[in-house]
Amino acid sequence: MKKYRSLITFDWALKRLLRSKANFEVLEGLLSELLRTDVSIVEILESEGNKEDKLDKYNRVDLKVKNGQGEWLIIELQYEREYDYLQRILYGVAKTITEHMRESDPYSEVPKVISISILYFDLGQGNDYIYHGTTSFRGLHTRDELLLNEGQKDLFRHQTIRDIFPEIYLIKVNRFNDIARDTLDEWIYFLKNGEIRDEFTARGLAKAKEILNILKLPEAERRAYERYKEDLHFQASMVQSTYVAGKLEGEKIGKLEGEKIGEQRGKLSGKIEMLTHLLQHRFGHLPPWVHDTIAQADLPSLEAWSQRFMDAQSLEEVFAERT
Repeated sequence: MKKYRSLITFDWALKRLLRSKANFEVLEGLLSELLRTDVSIVEILESEGNKEDKLDKYNRVDLKVKNGQGEWLIIELQYEREYDYLQRILYGVAKTITEHMRESDPYSEVPKVISISILYFDLGQGNDYIYHGTTSFRGLHTRDELLLNEGQKDLFRHQTIRDIFPEIYLIKVNRFNDIARDTLDEWIYFLKNGEIRDEFTARGLAKAKEILNILKLPEAERRAYERYKEDLHFQASMVQSTYVAGKLEGEKIGKLEGEKIGEQRGKLSGKIEMLTHLLQHRFGHLPPWVHDTIAQADLPSLEAWSQRFMDAQSLEEVFAERT
């Protein structure tokens, strides 16, 4: 059996290595294989998922890339399940459009946005491992597709309506069966297994094999990577533990007070315990007012604080009332 190089995970690469212009070749390779076109990166913008501080411990990474055609590509990598993930994609696309439109721009200058999600959980129901969403318009009676006229093509610098509207790619990594049928599959194989076979020829993988070799990392970078992996294990264990605790509490209470009430209280108890652990891991010792606030909270408040704590710089920001 062939031995493969031990490579760092792609999430760490997105955080620490692939933002460097010298390493654009790797990301250009993945995007070119996925979009089936030659992608050239002009710039990569910093994003909230890439802050090099305690927030590195979260299980989400995202980048915003501008290509040579002036299009914006949102690349997001996510480990933990989110039931409202599709809505988050929609929000991210809309936010990117508004961020890169000047007030004086006509609507013809709305930027093209492509959202690419690399997911390590099973989003929705479907047997494929790559899904692509576009926008088109069809007649209710004739079923014909609405097309751009020649003037619109010239004005928009696009040939079809789908070229104007955002596109969304969902890569469900865990659904891949490890059989690489083409160069895009070679990339999916790497995303899933952290390995690059000797026979792989996909664009960008040779460079990835070179720069992602753990043994070639500087000692400080290697130690930081090991801490990052340990933190991911901690996050996964904490989420699983609090889920199990909440479930067991719900079952226990459900026997006494009814299934519906028990499940609700169990979920609340699990949320309280999870948020407390998250805040302790993020800020250290928690003052009494924090414990009191959490203990008296309802489920929507707990969920809101759980989403807010990663961006907050203090406990006061976590619990600040939003208008």
